Amino acid sequence: MVSTRAALLFGPGQDFKIETLEIDEPRTGEVLIDVRACGLCHSDEHARTGAMPASHYPMVCGHEGAGQVVQVGPDVTSVQPGDHVAMSFIPSCGNCGPCRTGRAFLCDDGAKLFAVGMMTDGRIAHRLGDEAVARYSQIGAFSERQLLAESTLVKIDPDVPWEVAALVSCGVATGFGSAVNRAEVRPGDVVAVLGIGGIGVSAVQGARIAGARLIFAVDPVEFKREQALRFGATHAFASLEEATAAIRDLTEGKLCDSVICAYSVMHSELLQPALDLTAKDGICVVTSVAPFGQQKADLDLFSLTLSNKQIRGCLYGSQSPRTAIPRLLNLYRTGQLKIDELITKRYTLDQVNDGYADLEAGRILRGAITF
Repeated sequence: MVSTRAALLFGPGQDFKIETLEIDEPRTGEVLIDVRACGLCHSDEHARTGAMPASHYPMVCGHEGAGQVVQVGPDVTSVQPGDHVAMSFIPSCGNCGPCRTGRAFLCDDGAKLFAVGMMTDGRIAHRLGDEAVARYSQIGAFSERQLLAESTLVKIDPDVPWEVAALVSCGVATGFGSAVNRAEVRPGDVVAVLGIGGIGVSAVQGARIAGARLIFAVDPVEFKREQALRFGATHAFASLEEATAAIRDLTEGKLCDSVICAYSVMHSELLQPALDLTAKDGICVVTSVAPFGQQKADLDLFSLTLSNKQIRGCLYGSQSPRTAIPRLLNLYRTGQLKIDELITKRYTLDQVNDGYADLEAGRILRGAITF
């Protein structure tokens, strides 16, 4: 067994608590990691608030991380001790239908993301005393060490900063892909990004790199609007009402080729205003996660049909982690993709609650825990 300090969530509405866990050594298809950095993504806040119910408590949160391989189990072939890796909550088994057809973001192993035991064999490998411990999205990056399935790891070059590798493994990839892959932004397009956090500002960057002519950012927090302009937005607005009037004027009434919903939490009443900003034959991308069980949204179906608009969901930027992560790191190396600037503040593991308080207050774009 391996001992590690980790931030545990014992129930919805509670703060994280630092505890010492016992973790199995690697078995077949498993890898033990020294976690070096992880991002403070709002999706983990969904688990804390109860918007996304957990399968089991206590649970180690954190699902975008990076670290160094310590030990590998039998049949592990893609990494070895000493390798640097990004930890992707989207697994890539390589064998299922989606993986074989280039859609690894829909890997069949995703059905196991909220199971309590290991993705590899279903056993309980994390314990607090005699109590089973779950991991959010089968990652659990808020831990000094972590046992993971090989299918969730992507080997990276050792010169990549740990925090950069962590953020690319979820937030940056999701936001960037929302614009480039799901919204299919093309040179000269007009794009609106609604909600400017780590994902939203990455969508702004994706639209900029794809060649968008106008990029409208909408967020009520002044700091986030300022950051959106810094990362490539051409205009920033505090509300949809303010944005709609200005966008109609700036586009001569044509509106946006694509609208990306990157709110911290997606609610049904937010969808129709996003569609109202979407041009004829345009694409409205919903990247934000709604509270679990929200099943209804009132839509102007008449306009949806007659304007030939599309509504698209988006998971992990609709791209394979094994191709997206190296691609994004190459854009980072050439200075086209800003990631260092995305990290507003760094925290220790013991400061995880402070980090989420800052996130909720709108004081940071992305916080990073460093070990």
